[in-house]
Formats: sequence, structure tokens, C-alpha cells
Amino acid sequence: MGIEIRETFQVQAPIDAVWQFVLDPRQVVICMPGAALDQVVDDHTFLGNVRVKLGAITASYKGKVQLTHVDHEGHTMQMLAEGRETGGGMAKGTMSSRLRALSPAQTEVVAEATVDLTGRLMQVGRGMIQGVAHQLFQQFIASVKQRLETPEAAVGEGGLSPAAAQTRIAEPQAIRALPLIFGALWSAILGFFRRLFGRRDIRL
Repeated sequence: MGIEIRETFQVQAPIDAVWQFVLDPRQVVICMPGAALDQVVDDHTFLGNVRVKLGAITASYKGKVQLTHVDHEGHTMQMLAEGRETGGGMAKGTMSSRLRALSPAQTEVVAEATVDLTGRLMQVGRGMIQGVAHQLFQQFIASVKQRLETPEAAVGEGGLSPAAAQTRIAEPQAIRALPLIFGALWSAILGFFRRLFGRRDIRL
């Protein structure tokens, strides 16, 4: 099953600071729900894992991410990710990111991804997974913005310094997807009524 994701967001930080952030897997993984970094093989290859809990279903993916293209001058990058589920499923995808300076202190980020999934999570259907993926990415964006826009927020739980938080490698807490499913359902319901009545300000 193929899932496509495209998100655009703005960060109140200089483009060079955002660029250094997205190239550092130790910082990025802290912002990704349910993810953990296992090993930095080299500057372009990283090993990690992701756990997702969906009701009674728990899926754990363990795999590799490779940076296949990095353009420092143009602030663009592409990566290839592959993971195997312990229950036999697979996840394989590509993602590209483009950064654009809106001002000396504001950066726009455009992220596009295509992911092919197999395994137990497919039982919930494409539409629901697409909605959950969007909700997870919104959590990721909020965490990235907090870390870049509020430097003191980089101190993690337990009083970890930024350096310690970036280098810590630990098992992630499983993503609790049930609240995300309700969020995805509510977004779908609102979208239906907006299309039905031709309005974008409907609140149910």
C-alpha cells in the first residue's frame, strides 16, 4: 500500500540553523514520535527503529535511512528509508526536503514523502493511515519548531543538556495511534461538511 505525504511549514529561525538541524539525525529523531536512533554508520547512513501501537496491534520497524542527495547551497536533500517489521511486514519510502529563506529569521520547509507499507498496520486502511501520518507529522513539526525557536526547550526530561539529549540512544515509547485515529476521523468529517456546503470555517 502506497502512502503519499506533502507538508509545508515555517520555522522562526535562520535557514542555516534549520539546515544544520535537519542534517543531524541525533536531533531529528528526538522530534519523531516513537522513533529511536540505534547507530550512525557514517555521515549519510543511519540505523534506527520505530514502534507503533494501534489498539491491540503493536508494530515495530527496524531499518536504515540513507541520504541519497544533499545540496548544501540549494538547501535540498533526499533520503531513502527501509525497515522490516518484526511480524513480517515491510516499510520502504523516499523523502525530500527543501528549505527556503523567507527572511533572515524565518525559513520555509517543504517535505514530500512516498511510503510503501505491508504488514499488520494495513488492516486499518489507506485513508486512516494517511490521516494518522498527517497527525504524526504535525507532532513532529511542533517539536522541531519548539527546539529551533525556543533553544531552552532543547533540555530534555530529567534535566538533560542539549548535547546529552542529542547523543542519547534509547528505546522509544510506542506511538499511541488511537488518539491520532480520532483526530484523523474528525478531520475527515470536517472536510466532508466543508466540501458539502462549500465553506472552510465550519466548526462542529
